[in-house]
Amino acid sequence: MDGADEDPWSAVAEGWAELWGGFADPVRRTILTAAGVGPGARVLDVGCGSGELLAHVEALGAHPAGVDPAPGMVVLARALVPGADVRVAPADALPWDDARFDVVTAVNSLQLAGSITDALAEAVRVAVPGGRVAVASWAEGALNDLDVVQRAVAAAADEDVPPDGPLREAGGFEALLAGSGLEVVAAGLVEVPWEVPDDATLVRGVLLGEDAEGTEAGHRTVVEAARPFRTEAGGYRLVNAFRYAVGVAPG
Repeated sequence: MDGADEDPWSAVAEGWAELWGGFADPVRRTILTAAGVGPGARVLDVGCGSGELLAHVEALGAHPAGVDPAPGMVVLARALVPGADVRVAPADALPWDDARFDVVTAVNSLQLAGSITDALAEAVRVAVPGGRVAVASWAEGALNDLDVVQRAVAAAADEDVPPDGPLREAGGFEALLAGSGLEVVAAGLVEVPWEVPDDATLVRGVLLGEDAEGTEAGHRTVVEAARPFRTEAGGYRLVNAFRYAVGVAPG
């Protein structure tokens, strides 16, 4: 197994940051507001990727910290927000002491952890008593235009699209937080559009991680599936949705 197989996110870090880095900003802003992040707050983003949420935290006058298992992502996050404390580690083994942060966030990352339950337990552990834990990720496929394109790509490869898991459905995050002893104080659905200027960027984004041959082979499938979302300017606007929930850590 080569390095890319062992660490696929580092292998695509720069492309991901370019094509998807700012994509979740609408839900990032929503959960930071719902969690009451303001000047002086200590905020940890679990699965921080290339650091976009950390930049939002810094802009609010708060103190950002981040963690990601992919070294390539951590390099980008440190470059984007030099003042942030960003470390390489998995979500279920956070390298900080207990009760260190006022707010802990996890956007589209819990489902990538080895154990969602363990990852959430770690988020609660490093939160101060009464602190906030805010989580967010994709809603069910029926609410995402991107799902149309992904299904076409899967069909062309004679593959099945995995079914929606419980965290993508209404009430899923609330149940997860409540089951871990948190009091849910906010939850909802946020519209998250993805806009690209042309066919080439669309294909690169959808097929991120494919080699040149795979990208070329899938080009027509992606473009045809995305035709309903084409804009008059020749780009594409795919409207998607994220669910989120915010809970208060036990006092």
